[in-house]
Amino acid sequence: MPDAALRLTRLLEQLMGTPIPVRLRAWDGSEAGPPGAPTLVVHNRRALRRLLFKPGELGLARAWVAGDLTVEGDLYRALGLLSGLIWERGEDARGLAAALRDPEVRAAVRGLVKLAGPPLPPAPPPEEVRRPGHLHTRRSDKRAISHHYDVGNDFYELVLGPSMVYSCAYWPAPEPAATLEQAQRDKLELVCRKLDLKPGRRLLDVGCGWGSMAIHAAREHGVSVVGVTLSQEQAAYARKRVADQGLTDKVEIRVQDYRDVTDGPYDAISSIGMAEHVGAARYLEYTRALYALLKPGGRLLNHQIGRRPQGDESSYHVDEFIDAYVFPDGELAPIGTTVTQLERAGFEVRDVESLREHYALTLRRWVANLEADWARAVRLTSPGRARVWKLYMAACALAFERNRIGVNQVLAVRSPESGDSGMPLRARTWGAPAVQR
Repeated sequence: MPDAALRLTRLLEQLMGTPIPVRLRAWDGSEAGPPGAPTLVVHNRRALRRLLFKPGELGLARAWVAGDLTVEGDLYRALGLLSGLIWERGEDARGLAAALRDPEVRAAVRGLVKLAGPPLPPAPPPEEVRRPGHLHTRRSDKRAISHHYDVGNDFYELVLGPSMVYSCAYWPAPEPAATLEQAQRDKLELVCRKLDLKPGRRLLDVGCGWGSMAIHAAREHGVSVVGVTLSQEQAAYARKRVADQGLTDKVEIRVQDYRDVTDGPYDAISSIGMAEHVGAARYLEYTRALYALLKPGGRLLNHQIGRRPQGDESSYHVDEFIDAYVFPDGELAPIGTTVTQLERAGFEVRDVESLREHYALTLRRWVANLEADWARAVRLTSPGRARVWKLYMAACALAFERNRIGVNQVLAVRSPESGDSGMPLRARTWGAPAVQR
């Protein structure tokens, strides 16, 4: 009689010291666990071997990306139920070593090894990229950006929609009143207002992506824009969009590292969803480079994901799954660290706005786009890459909703020696852009 699911459930509960909150279906068709809960489908014994050879988040991710492990039912609910056993458990290598001194834990591990079959470590899925250290040289940053962004513009169109904006939208209340495209337009307009863009001024868009911010700023506010990206595919796409909009006299798109931009000064700089790639070792260099490119009185809008402080408040954090499959070399810091580094470079920080809930709403829309055209997404990339994106975006949506991570717009000024920042006396007089209908 098939019983792998029951055996697996008992062994996992013995190992974790707590009931498994989801239902399990094993490779032999057996099921166990709470009725009505989402079902974690373990398609083969290889999934167990992945977990045994790499316990925790990365082993689970490898099983998911390879298709050895899937979820039936509400993925968000499944991830929410499992979060206490994965992301919020906080068990490091020392904690694992201590746990293995417990006879019951050792017995559970032996049982899982026996259930998993021959102990040969499966090769990681081909979508995984692993490099030693986080060097953040020009060459390593270019490779990291290429891994994430050069997977096909058609795939990004499918996920992001017509706006082609790969950062959180700015939603009205109630949220269903706006489409994703309207909410993204409002975010771009919010950035432009914070930067006080006006005809004749120069804007540098660092990490310009597919050109959406550059095009909006030039078309709606009459500024001249230089957009820089390390992605060849993004640059080609952005240049075509600029030409189609008739803005080639206003917008220049370059494949260029921000450290190599030398044609300042600029009146304003936007950095939207780029600073997460900079890294702890280079962050002060990043802030100083942008400070040097601004004229006195110029403004910087730094839009960046941050993590909640844990232990050492100034430390950066690297997520194993995201580092291996999504953003190689990406590092998240608390907002306090970001503000400190901007001030160390000479900036005067004038405003900080959290958009945490906005990113959760945006990610759920992106997941819906992916699910609605899943077969095409797989054709455009690979089954593993599509699974990477689904897990990444759904897990991040929950992380934003549960306040494990946040996203902030920091408005900073290179104040002149006179002290006249040019900022309004009352904060946020730029207001909230109206939803365009």
